[in-house]
Amino acid sequence: MLQIGTKAPTFKLPDQDGIFHTLEDYQGKKVVLYFYPKDNTAGCTKQACSFGELYPQFTEKGAVVLGISKDSVKSHKNFQEKYELPFTLLSDTDKDAISAYDVWHEKTKGKMGIVRTTYLIDEKGIITKAYENVNASENPSDMLAEV
Repeated sequence: MLQIGTKAPTFKLPDQDGIFHTLEDYQGKKVVLYFYPKDNTAGCTKQACSFGELYPQFTEKGAVVLGISKDSVKSHKNFQEKYELPFTLLSDTDKDAISAYDVWHEKTKGKMGIVRTTYLIDEKGIITKAYENVNASENPSDMLAEV
């Protein structure tokens, strides 16, 4: 996990519509950047839907929510449409951002995967909060309180 007070690594990733986003696109806003293992799984769906329900409150506070997994653009599109998610999902099939943010680790039985992690990045691109192994259902409300 990256340390609080460090510059957040930049990235250039496609969203659920194939449009590329960079961290610099969000300069001047707080960014809740959450990494999750897989679209349409129980925990990831619960977390995404909770972020979706709270999204208006995040935007009122001048924050954006970005979700990142290694799923494809098409998978993200289906996930976003199925649950009417109002925020951006970024596809990192090459695991560039996943590696840069140090969320790819050994999990059960020696298998590698994304450890559910959330970063809060300030308006200048500095990591101000970092949480690893977050609880999928509590993480969105916890992050709203931090923003």
